[in-house]
Amino acid sequence: MIYPHTELRYINDQIGFGVFATKFIPKGTITWALDGLDHILEPAYFDTLDKYSSEILKKYSFRNQEGKYILCWDIGRYVNHSFQANCMGTAYEFEVAVRDIYPGEQLTDDYGTLNMDEPFECIPEEGMKRRTVYPDDLLYYYEEWDQQVIEALKNFYDVEQPLIHLIRPEFMEKIRFAATEHTLPDSIKNTYYDRHEHK
Repeated sequence: MIYPHTELRYINDQIGFGVFATKFIPKGTITWALDGLDHILEPAYFDTLDKYSSEILKKYSFRNQEGKYILCWDIGRYVNHSFQANCMGTAYEFEVAVRDIYPGEQLTDDYGTLNMDEPFECIPEEGMKRRTVYPDDLLYYYEEWDQQVIEALKNFYDVEQPLIHLIRPEFMEKIRFAATEHTLPDSIKNTYYDRHEHK
C-alpha cells in the first residue's frame, strides 16, 4: 500500500504517470508497504498469458528475492525511477522516505533495488554518472542504499506512520534496533534475486 497522502498525475508522453505527494512526508516515513491485496505471482504464471498481458504485468511489477513478481494493487505500481530516489526499499517489505518529500513532489524509487529482468535505459539526470539500471545493481550499491535507510530510520519513531500496521510483527524488533542503534540487522542486498542460483 502506498502512503495515503499521494495521488496519480500524468507527467508527459515520455514518462506517463507518476505518484505525487499531496502532504508533507518527512524523512523516516514509511512510503509503501507490502499488504495482503498486493498480488504475488509465480514466474510460471506468465507462461499462461498472451504477450501483451505478460508485458503489462512485467512493466508494473517487481521481483522479490525468490524471483516472484509483486504487482501493487494501488497506485504504488506507478512510482517512477530516479537515481536520486527519495524513497528506498528495505529487507522488511517496506520503503521509507530517505529525505523530506514536499507537497507536489514526485515519489521515486531507484529501480536498481527491484530486480529488473532486463537493463533499463533511463532519462539522464544532472550530476549522475549512472544512465542504466541493471538486474544486479543490488550487488554494487547496497551499502550506499543501506546507509540512506539507516539515516532515515533515525526519525522512524518521531514521525507519523500511517502504514505501520502493515509491517509484519517479526520485522518490528529489527526496525526498532535499526532506528535506535543505527545499524541494519539485514541489508537490502538480502532482497537480491540470484538468477544463476535459480536456473
